[in-house]
Amino acid sequence: MSAPKVLFGFHAVGVRLKTAPASVVEVYVDATRRDARMKQFLARAAEAGVRVIETDGARLARLCGGVGHQGVVARVQAIEPARSLDDLLDGLQEPPLLLVLDGVTDPHNLGACLRVADGAGAHAVIAPKDHAAGISATVAKVASGAAETVPYFMVTNLARTLNELKERGIWCIGTSDDAPRTLYQVDLKGPAALVLGAEGPGMRQLTRKTCDELVRIPMKGAVESLNVSVASAVCLYEALRQRGL
Repeated sequence: MSAPKVLFGFHAVGVRLKTAPASVVEVYVDATRRDARMKQFLARAAEAGVRVIETDGARLARLCGGVGHQGVVARVQAIEPARSLDDLLDGLQEPPLLLVLDGVTDPHNLGACLRVADGAGAHAVIAPKDHAAGISATVAKVASGAAETVPYFMVTNLARTLNELKERGIWCIGTSDDAPRTLYQVDLKGPAALVLGAEGPGMRQLTRKTCDELVRIPMKGAVESLNVSVASAVCLYEALRQRGL
């Protein structure tokens, strides 16, 4: 069994208590916090039969490597991915909706993208192993539980993975400021993978060339681009709107 990892924050720990309570080794909470939110959280932990340890803020900060824990830190067993990307796609009963992130290395951005993907019902998020942030305690905190619910596949060769998706009939749509058509001019009702790059450099050239089509998000103000998590939300929710969900 792998060594326990750390989750922190009400959302991240709360989702793990809800979805996989047996994987929670123990929960540490701020002994001075007695507000309604903490009482509700403690009730959930008690219902799950999880050991709760009261401690102080300094120890909580040491456990999670910083602040922002909201008074809740948990040691949990890692949940191994239940299946591969191929297995996930084979099991879908509806047109796939995937989010592909190229070069997103900031854990806060990744966490926000996972949260958006969960909200929009994306089936998975895909990223390259060498040019992306992995799932960490910070990512889990920012994702507000979505790191526990959205499959996140880190692949060795992103261009090859995109080609494999295309062989499955999944339309790979990249985003670029200089694309001739806008997001709102393409059909997103069928199998689709929305490909976004990091803010600033954008997608790598090979990723860009591998996409079936490039689209742009209309920008009417002074700023030239959106944060990648905001752009992900715009794209995924447009797909959701077109699918009538």
